[in-house]
Amino acid sequence: MTDKVRIDTLNASSFKTNETYLARQAEMESNVRSYPRKLPLAITKADGVWITDADNKEYLDCLAGAGTLALGHNHPDVLKSIQSVITSGLPLHTLDLTTPLKDAFSEFLLSVLPGQGKEYCLQFTGPSGADAVEAALKLAKKVTGRSGIISFSGAYHGMTHGALSVTGNLSPKEAVDGMMPEVQFMPYPHQYRCPLGIGGEAGEKALSYYFENLINDVESGVRKPAAVILEAVQGEGGVNPAPVEWLQRIRKVTEENGILLILDEVQAGFARTGKFFAFEHAGIQPDIIVMSKAVGGGLPLAVLGIKKQFDAWSPGHHTGTFRGNQLAMATGLTTLQILKEQNIADKVAAQGEWLKAKLVELQKRYPVIGHVRGLGMMIGIEIVKPHEAADHMGCFPGDGDLSALIQKKCFEAGLILERGGRNGNVVRLLPSLLISDQELNVFLDKFEQALLAAGVRPA
Repeated sequence: MTDKVRIDTLNASSFKTNETYLARQAEMESNVRSYPRKLPLAITKADGVWITDADNKEYLDCLAGAGTLALGHNHPDVLKSIQSVITSGLPLHTLDLTTPLKDAFSEFLLSVLPGQGKEYCLQFTGPSGADAVEAALKLAKKVTGRSGIISFSGAYHGMTHGALSVTGNLSPKEAVDGMMPEVQFMPYPHQYRCPLGIGGEAGEKALSYYFENLINDVESGVRKPAAVILEAVQGEGGVNPAPVEWLQRIRKVTEENGILLILDEVQAGFARTGKFFAFEHAGIQPDIIVMSKAVGGGLPLAVLGIKKQFDAWSPGHHTGTFRGNQLAMATGLTTLQILKEQNIADKVAAQGEWLKAKLVELQKRYPVIGHVRGLGMMIGIEIVKPHEAADHMGCFPGDGDLSALIQKKCFEAGLILERGGRNGNVVRLLPSLLISDQELNVFLDKFEQALLAAGVRPA
């Protein structure tokens, strides 16, 4: 029998190093683990945008749980909300039974949806974004009586069976036969690498026309789908914001044809892009909004916002044991209140424009930065091979190897970043939304250090 472990003394185990913990993790966990391979550390302390590892090294965390920690690590109000639930006598787990806490959380979450949520109801699903995507796809099929789904190149919606079927990345699908049938992928606009080879406004207009024609053409070969699912800003796909007019056209065509529009706001939602939801940049209203990550304030929670006329569920026809995570509703409510009452979206919007301008200045000195894009605190830096031939649109080949090396050198410099995009050639920034201007300057300094350490020389 193993000795009883006291949680409050774990960080006192100073004799264990990053290397020790990582070796033990490799023994105990599946080969599927990924982040420790890119970010080889064991975290012992976290505060705001800073984390400390088992070797007592400090890092600026610009990953923030892949966008989950909107307020950063261990925000005092978030911690207080957890403590309040623990001492309140409330149950920690309630299936889908309600509590005064769940009631307050639901009311506040509805209030931040379009039109203050008057047209929407909520569905609590299993605790991950993928669980919510599964529920959204299933509901769309039930509402319409149709089975097809349209998704987009570069999309990421999760790793469960249906969610993976509507995800663009081919790598995790390679050894999985029998993906969900009737999923049609269409090209998603890209500010740097137009999938039609046109680029600019002309490329966006052509993509809008292509989508509308596919839906309305009786010879397209694609049956009218139950739903279209998309991200208003693709995250894992390389931080690709949807052009406003393209997104508005998607909404118009789906509405005219009785096709449900599902907006996956799992990563881009809750003030990250400078609006409470990324789709608000286009002024549209989805039929189903998929919410997770930041909605739980750092704890597992996933929710759908469903337009009431499409709430076609019969009682019990989509369930999940952990729909009633009371701690996550407490931390989620606290997070939502701070984001709204302190108007964090406006702060984030201004910081995002400032940071992109600084990165464009850096791009002039370091041509390996092929493109800078994003909204708010969801920024992508595309790494390219500027000494190779550009294509007819002036785009250089992506450099996934250099991007990986830059990520490694960032880590060595005390900066944690993620990558995404085709072949991982986009360095991605997803920090706490409370990051200060001073901390963003620290990011810029460390990022340039990493470029130089990776062998990149100024032009």
